[in-house]
Amino acid sequence: MIPMETLPGSARWRGALETVLGLPGPLWLYGAAGTGVSTVGAWMAAQRSVPGRAAGFLDDADRLEPAALDDWIAAHPRGVLATHLGPGDPAMAEAASRCLAFRLPSLDEEPDSVWPCLEAMAAEEGLQAPLPDVLAGLPCPGNLRGLRNRLVRWKLLGQLPDPPAPGGNALPLESEDLAANLHVLERLLLHRALRRSYGNRVEAAGRLGVSRRQLYLLIARHGDPVRGELPSSTGPKRLSRRKGPGA
Repeated sequence: MIPMETLPGSARWRGALETVLGLPGPLWLYGAAGTGVSTVGAWMAAQRSVPGRAAGFLDDADRLEPAALDDWIAAHPRGVLATHLGPGDPAMAEAASRCLAFRLPSLDEEPDSVWPCLEAMAAEEGLQAPLPDVLAGLPCPGNLRGLRNRLVRWKLLGQLPDPPAPGGNALPLESEDLAANLHVLERLLLHRALRRSYGNRVEAAGRLGVSRRQLYLLIARHGDPVRGELPSSTGPKRLSRRKGPGA
């Protein structure tokens, strides 16, 4: 487990914890998935407990129905709720309005935290420096979990994430033809999903929001850069019917 002082942006928000812990009422701790809300929430609940009475800790608070959530808050006046939904979310607004909100930042917001987190994870996995620079590349889907996933896959399989493409997020569009541009975008998203999932096709299908059958059709059309598979189909009919610019 990563030490709390190594979590993204901890140097900035840890100084406020003592004040927050001493305030009355329940705490609503939130942040993106993989930012450490469960770790920090459990620690905060332990700090707020008094002899003979635990403050109470509710992880994944957003999974409770509104009525059950209200009952839990009423029963734990010094409790800590951890969730990935902020107080502005319509489903959580009423319950969160009864709590003091505290947000944890993501790795994308705190890039200086990436290497300390990576080094702490490497020590847990028994890996020694130097680590490949590409492991610390941003964005990092999944935050701390995504970062650990990169590290473990490199340790076990020697797989590294795909480095950011030159030009950032600019699409390599060569014409104004809509069909051709949609084909380019489809290929870009497919290849990025396959690389970010290290070739795991079930995971890639989930990232793209398509079925496995649809994923295999896309791979047939665009290939798989992770497994080195070339396209095996000519693409959609709308491309073969093109007669040139303006057609």
